[in-house]
Amino acid sequence: QVQLVESGGGLVQAGDSLTLSCAASRRILSNNAMGWFRQAPGKEREFVGSISWNSSSKLYAESVRGRFTISRDNAKSTLYLQMNSLKPEDTAVYYCAGARKSYAGGVASDYNYWGQGTQVTVSS
Repeated sequence: QVQLVESGGGLVQAGDSLTLSCAASRRILSNNAMGWFRQAPGKEREFVGSISWNSSSKLYAESVRGRFTISRDNAKSTLYLQMNSLKPEDTAVYYCAGARKSYAGGVASDYNYWGQGTQVTVSS
């Protein structure tokens, strides 16, 4: 059973930075694409970013491009999301996801494994 555990969320002010981490329970995820999604209250879950198994391909939602950076350390089975210049509209629960393939984009149904989420709140 693959488990994903997010950490690093919290309450920050607009303009601050925050780094989320996602630890995977099995090293199999070193061969799989990973992604970050988020869900704000009353809204649907939305794509944030994805990274291929070898970090050669990264995709970002338009709303976070240039501010967020996704990365991974396969040796540590850990996924990261560096978030800079945070805005109040970035407030959401952030979810880590893993796909059973090497490359994946922004479609939630492409991902097979999900974490429980970590809350990020950005105050104005």
